[in-house]
Amino acid sequence: MSEKTMVLFSGGLDSTTALYWALRRRGEVYALTFDYRQRHRVEIRAARTIARRLGVPHTVLKINLEQIGGSALTDPAIDVPRYRRVPRLHSPVPPATYVPFRNGIFLALASAWAETRGITEIVCGFNVVDSPEYPDTRPAFVRAMERAVNAGTTAALGRRRLKIRAPFIGLKKSDIIRIGLALGADYSRSITCYSGKEKPCGSCSACLLRARAFKEAGRPDPLVLRTGKGGRK
Repeated sequence: MSEKTMVLFSGGLDSTTALYWALRRRGEVYALTFDYRQRHRVEIRAARTIARRLGVPHTVLKINLEQIGGSALTDPAIDVPRYRRVPRLHSPVPPATYVPFRNGIFLALASAWAETRGITEIVCGFNVVDSPEYPDTRPAFVRAMERAVNAGTTAALGRRRLKIRAPFIGLKKSDIIRIGLALGADYSRSITCYSGKEKPCGSCSACLLRARAFKEAGRPDPLVLRTGKGGRK
């Protein structure tokens, strides 16, 4: 039986790399995206485009984290923080762009979706090196979620266990880019900006981290080249 892998696919840079990484391995690959009423919904369009171009079956699950609030990404009344340079946010208090337990919610729903389809592996683009202030991107979180999923699904009854993989969790974003480029990843459609625009705003933490990573990797950002002067907003 062919192995089935599902990629938690936001349409962003890290998850795009994860999708290419999964495709390089054997077995069937599926992509799952969440429409959670986020500010940067342009990522959903990007995810659809990337998956279609790669010929990967793609599903969008709709949930509403706007009802929970508490984040600049789900509450329009909270401004997205702006910076002149990459912020140093090594703080016990998460940033305004943290969505409470988002990755835990995603993995719980993704695990249920995977269970009904015989998928035994979920691949995530989580990365903690450049964003240590997000608690739901850490190795301990991934291990805990895997244990919880296998204790609360039919894996506990003797069915195959579900593996949650985060292959880039301990890498710098520039190293993730290098891996993706070696795999032939096309980053021209991957969306990062927290402002909900296709063209990078250049002042949110996500855009600044992306710009620094491409600079460290010694490569121009294909998204910036595509959406440069006169490009899409």
